[in-house]
Amino acid sequence: MNDETTSVRKSGGGESTFTVIVAAAANLGIAVAKAVAGQISGSSAMLSEAAHSVADTVTELMLLTALKRSGKPPDEEHPLGYGPERYIWALLASVATFIGGAVFSVHDGIHTLTAGEEPGDPLVSYIVLGVAFLMEGYSLRTGLRQVHGEAARLRVPVRRYLRQTPDTAVKAVVMEDSAALAGLLLAAGGLLGGQLTGSGVWDGIASILIGLLLVYVAWVLGRSNAQLLIGRPVPKPVRAGIREELLSVPHIVDVLELTTLVQGPAEVLVAAKIDFRDASTAEQIEWACEEADEQLRERYPSIRRVYLDPTPGLKQRRRGAGGAGT
Repeated sequence: MNDETTSVRKSGGGESTFTVIVAAAANLGIAVAKAVAGQISGSSAMLSEAAHSVADTVTELMLLTALKRSGKPPDEEHPLGYGPERYIWALLASVATFIGGAVFSVHDGIHTLTAGEEPGDPLVSYIVLGVAFLMEGYSLRTGLRQVHGEAARLRVPVRRYLRQTPDTAVKAVVMEDSAALAGLLLAAGGLLGGQLTGSGVWDGIASILIGLLLVYVAWVLGRSNAQLLIGRPVPKPVRAGIREELLSVPHIVDVLELTTLVQGPAEVLVAAKIDFRDASTAEQIEWACEEADEQLRERYPSIRRVYLDPTPGLKQRRRGAGGAGT
């Protein structure tokens, strides 16, 4: 097993669901605590963090919906399955992060800078931030454990796995929890700045920075899901491996055209125009197609559908054209 198996081996759907549930539970409790602390301390950064956690909770609920709906088997109305539905919900989740967290945080920060703010007692906020940091850290640890496990199994760097994985649910949890920890530090900095200077400017700046951080997370996740919705092929090394497997089958002499499509974390479609040996019989071509299907599925378990189209090669087409002209 090597790098070429990136993103096309089977990933654990149950493990992804557990990771998202842990993140959702942590964010729901944290959101309430932050909102209460924000009201007591009068901190806009804490209220922004509360909005951040609410947005993350909504995001994770959408991801759970995506995991459930995308796992439905193919039917007459959807013969290729429901895999891509995961990316629709994940895209909506990134929009929720942008609207629910980023816009509110930036707006609240600008309001604090323009209208002014009298810092209150930050003790409750510090306690909430400390507890939230521990809970977010545990949630991030759960997500990273899955990421490191998958990356180690595929023998690829963690960064490459996160960049290329079609399991955008786990990618969303890791990115959002990382942003949450950074946001907590920004909120703490805003509180400390206000406590030392007596000015609410630091709190407003922290709120705006939290909003900008959420804009970045929403943009990255939105782009990843949009690419998969539009139609993303498997990585180039994997395409080379698929071509290699096809050419290893007796009676196949050339792969004229190869199309691959990622339909889900463990769903890949392969379609190819194949040039068979001129002397091959219909029975041998049928056998070769079946053999190619088995070899591809054995090497890449995520390949669920293989469509091979027997197509004359260039020499055959030239001979046919020459014969037609005589």
